[in-house]
Amino acid sequence: MDSSVKVFSGTASHYLAEKIAASYGKQLGALSIQKFSDGEFQPVFNESVRGDYVFLVQSTFSPSDNLMELLMMIDAARRASAGYITAVIPYFGFARQDRKDKPRVAIASKLVANLLTVAGANRVMTMDLHAPQIQGFFDIPVDHLDSSAIFIPYIEKLKIENLIFAAPDVGSTNRVREVAKYFETDMVICDKQRKRANEIASMTVIGDVSGRNVVLIDDICDTAGTLCKSAAILKERGALSVRAFCTHPVLSGAAYENIANSELEELVVCDTIPLKADKPQDKIKVLPTGKLFAVAIRNTFENKSISSLFIHSNRK
Repeated sequence: MDSSVKVFSGTASHYLAEKIAASYGKQLGALSIQKFSDGEFQPVFNESVRGDYVFLVQSTFSPSDNLMELLMMIDAARRASAGYITAVIPYFGFARQDRKDKPRVAIASKLVANLLTVAGANRVMTMDLHAPQIQGFFDIPVDHLDSSAIFIPYIEKLKIENLIFAAPDVGSTNRVREVAKYFETDMVICDKQRKRANEIASMTVIGDVSGRNVVLIDDICDTAGTLCKSAAILKERGALSVRAFCTHPVLSGAAYENIANSELEELVVCDTIPLKADKPQDKIKVLPTGKLFAVAIRNTFENKSISSLFIHSNRK
């Protein structure tokens, strides 16, 4: 076993870090978060990391304390003389703020990239960035894992007839096209117009779904408004059934209720963000990512390929 590889977890992703460490064949490293009465906190490594390959697992979903905790973990590892520090961020928060789309706004994903680098990360590992070009915001290596390695085997097991894929918006076209190409089938696009964030004004379907079983694919499900609207319109246009696959279940606001009352047969997500236990989940299925991250960590440590892990990249 690789004695110099150590996996640690922040508070938000402890459930996932345990699975990653177990898949790798390691015990999760000893790290505690000391908290003060005023809300301040301090990560403490309870074992030596001197000269080790340290992998710090923490998704940066809300609240922003998760990001701050990760930055402090990186800083603590650097000051403890870790040999190589990789920030494993299954869900990279603030990724939707990747450009200046209106005057006087921040490009938050670039800011986060700078913070991670300045804190002392030597490498970042993440999954399904909202915009792949965010990798260019970093001056350190970024391993960008693809959820197709998890979703494609599940879709194959469903053995869906008359299958067609759909992009719930124009921004998802490239990721959907790759999966549709793997299954050698067609795709359609749901073109939406927004009034404001999280509120859709209108939507049209580009393509024919009559008599087809539709699979929607996206990276983030936030309020589920886009997915539910897409499912309703696709059924109106003659689709036999509609399923959705979204990597990151942000699921804010009335998302759980929207999904429960929608035309969706099911919503399949990854465990990059934990579901809320007190919400309706009858239509939601969670697929594990621990094994994929564990293999990616091993490949990183052994200087092996990461892209070889993705099914659609290897199909001849």
